[in-house]
Amino acid sequence: MRIHRTELADLGTFLAIARHRSFRRAGLELGVSASALSHALKAMEARLGVRLVNRTSRSVTLTAAGEDLVAGLDSPFAAIGSALEMLNRHREPTRVTGRIRLNVLEHASTLLLAPVLPLFHERHPQVEIDVRVSNDLLDVVEAGADAGIRYGGTVPQDMVAQRLSADLRWVVVGAPAYLDRHGTPNHPRDLADHRCLRIRLGDDRLYAWEFERGGDTLALDVPGAATIDNTQFALGLAAAGGGLAYLPEPCVGPSVARGALRIVLPDWAPMGPGFHLYYPGRRQLPTGLRLLGSLIREVQPLGL
Repeated sequence: MRIHRTELADLGTFLAIARHRSFRRAGLELGVSASALSHALKAMEARLGVRLVNRTSRSVTLTAAGEDLVAGLDSPFAAIGSALEMLNRHREPTRVTGRIRLNVLEHASTLLLAPVLPLFHERHPQVEIDVRVSNDLLDVVEAGADAGIRYGGTVPQDMVAQRLSADLRWVVVGAPAYLDRHGTPNHPRDLADHRCLRIRLGDDRLYAWEFERGGDTLALDVPGAATIDNTQFALGLAAAGGGLAYLPEPCVGPSVARGALRIVLPDWAPMGPGFHLYYPGRRQLPTGLRLLGSLIREVQPLGL
């Protein structure tokens, strides 16, 4: 059976919808509107004479026929993608093309990508990078990303991981005015008498602040009137005297240098795992993604 180009495009559209389970997210990946995708899928279903997707106002699920079609198309389309990606090996580095889709933590976006991307675009101007910044623990495959960047220890076990940075020191900081008014804690348990900016993790759990000195370790559910999940908000709130914040030291460095924040409990500051690039092992690593990882390790914005 001969497949026309329009049918091949329709199959790619269907796979994007099946991967995201969302017309909106699939549309963002493909650069078209959700309405256009819906019309294209309806036309495809009419032509094939079978329903592939069940749609409601709240969910998108695959029918049994849709599941069978995904199972049959996944490997061939992955092979096509790999074949096209192999062409990049025959190009000069500055001629490498393609699109990289990344899902990264907020800290990774500011501490790793922001210092490196300008140089990357100078070296590889034809590689487009699509970055989704989220602290939610998303499945990168389901989200349609080529790879993600997370702290070591949180990478799913079925993924290949590459270290991108040295381990990071986590510190407690407060504004000088706040510390003058409320006092400076000398032991982590003194935080019970302070206002702390609690951290909401990507899975909605509250993070227990971790401390280490010598052989002693503590993990405390600190008190606080505010619970947040954004670093810039935490820095601004802490600098305004809203409470004590717990963050990676590179995040607070500029604020500490200009005197807006002061590190407390420095002897109890623990080291945490550094950032890792991770991606599915069954997929060929896109050339652009390999070059980005190599450049981050070359520049070493957080050491290595």
